[in-house]
Amino acid sequence: MSELVSKADALDAADELAGARKQFVLDDEVVYLDGNSLGALPVNVPGRVDDVVRRQWGELRIRSWDESGWWTAPERIGDRIAPMVGAAPGRIVVGDSTSVNVFKALVAAVRIAGEDRDEILVDATTFPTDGYIAESAARMTGRTLRPVTPAEVPGALSDRTAAVLLNHVDYRTGRLHDLPSLTAAVHAAGAYAVWDLCHSAGALPVGLDEHGVDLAVGCTYKYLNGGPGSPAYLYVREDLQDRFDSPLPGWNSHADPFGMRGDFTPAAGALRGRVGTPDILSMLALEAALEVWEGVSIEAVRAKSLALTDFFLECVAAYVPEGRVESVTPVAHGERGSQVALRCEGAGDVMKALIERGVVGDFRHPDVLRFGFTPLYVGFADVERAARVLAQVL
Repeated sequence: MSELVSKADALDAADELAGARKQFVLDDEVVYLDGNSLGALPVNVPGRVDDVVRRQWGELRIRSWDESGWWTAPERIGDRIAPMVGAAPGRIVVGDSTSVNVFKALVAAVRIAGEDRDEILVDATTFPTDGYIAESAARMTGRTLRPVTPAEVPGALSDRTAAVLLNHVDYRTGRLHDLPSLTAAVHAAGAYAVWDLCHSAGALPVGLDEHGVDLAVGCTYKYLNGGPGSPAYLYVREDLQDRFDSPLPGWNSHADPFGMRGDFTPAAGALRGRVGTPDILSMLALEAALEVWEGVSIEAVRAKSLALTDFFLECVAAYVPEGRVESVTPVAHGERGSQVALRCEGAGDVMKALIERGVVGDFRHPDVLRFGFTPLYVGFADVERAARVLAQVL
């Protein structure tokens, strides 16, 4: 044990991101490994929200749509997220929930593909809501829905395929899917790729522009630390923006939103992804939270993420009695997100015991302990302690 404690101290001492931790509200008595469900609170957010509520809303009131920049917040904050997912300005709009944006993106992809393509492929291992949305989108557009695993996608593609909805990182296992090659395969079949980035944005490089991703969505309350229920975002590739036909046209996505016209003319660019009045309070809390990323490279975050998960697996192997847990997260760096999932008998009770002892992860039915590693505020000493407490509980 002392050897791993010493190694943790040395890794923390050499950590170039260690200083970012002070920008978050954290309890040193707790190891927080659930940032893949809800990120920690950045210290500057409460003051910003107080200003939004008391001054911008309380004093300026309606004037804040112009004077406080409320009206342009969806695209302004989208441009702030863009570098973290490898997108140029003008390609991301923030607003609505991930589920709503999945619906918008998938239906728009089917419409772009055309009437002669009558099948949608969906990740069979996806987060349930994505599957529900895909099923509804298929019914509404008269397409057939076909669930396949990401590995099966290349073989399942055909000239019938309109769109493919995939998760970049599997929420249960932490497996990182091959976005570049899968996107290329979808394009080779003449179809359109829609990616869910909820478990990758803010944890690893994505490269949306570089790899020609058509449409992408993601939440902001995990690795982007935007707070519970913070708005999601929608990415539309630049050359598809004039063909993006949203199934939810609203006054905020109209070319002349204050013209109150009876017919709909879509706005130019990614603004077509807007729908109704922006959720200003949560949106501006998110904008404040994103300030912790100033001067931070996503490549440095990825390097630390892999080092943290490597070290956690090393500590688990050293501390936990053999046979008590089994990692279902890939060992290969190219196949791993920023979490480690351990299969464990009685996982629900084990996680409750861990939380009582100050190690917070989460449990996924029926037998998975899930630990998320947010490099901006998780250190190597946290990792060693978490593995040691897990061993004690088991």
